[in-house]
Amino acid sequence: MIDEAGQLEGFLPISYRTAKEEQYVRFLWEAFNDNCESGKYQFAFLAYHMLTMCFVYFNIWQIKLIKPADFATALIGFGKDMEKALLESTSPFTFHVVNESNVMRFLKLIQCDNGKIGNYTKLVKDRNETAHSNGNIFFSTEAELSAKIQEILRIVTEIQSHSEAIIVDGY
Repeated sequence: MIDEAGQLEGFLPISYRTAKEEQYVRFLWEAFNDNCESGKYQFAFLAYHMLTMCFVYFNIWQIKLIKPADFATALIGFGKDMEKALLESTSPFTFHVVNESNVMRFLKLIQCDNGKIGNYTKLVKDRNETAHSNGNIFFSTEAELSAKIQEILRIVTEIQSHSEAIIVDGY
């Protein structure tokens, strides 16, 4: 495993509401580690991206729980069925129904401006490039993946710093 990658673990929940949630996150870590060990860095990146999105979903979930009125207001652009589903959701993984680029817009609730959100959605665009049969291997070396992981960790740290006040408020 690439050494710095494990830092993402510190941004994920310490405990999960259900065994299924925990199993899913463990599965992604195993996929990441297995692909790193076998030199399949592009697939390791895909697993790491999914872990990063878990962080984003859990972060938005905290906002939903701590500031439900603000969260409900943020649903203004969604259709009534999607709005209802998100308001009544019982799992952070419900956010998978929202386009990943659009889900980043919820981070406006923690004072992330459009410029920052644009940087965050670049992660989704990078994943999209790697997840299609386009004939390209974007991460063929450990060094290439390591550089991407450093970028991801910088973004995760930034998002976490924006959400710190709301999380403290929740406690």
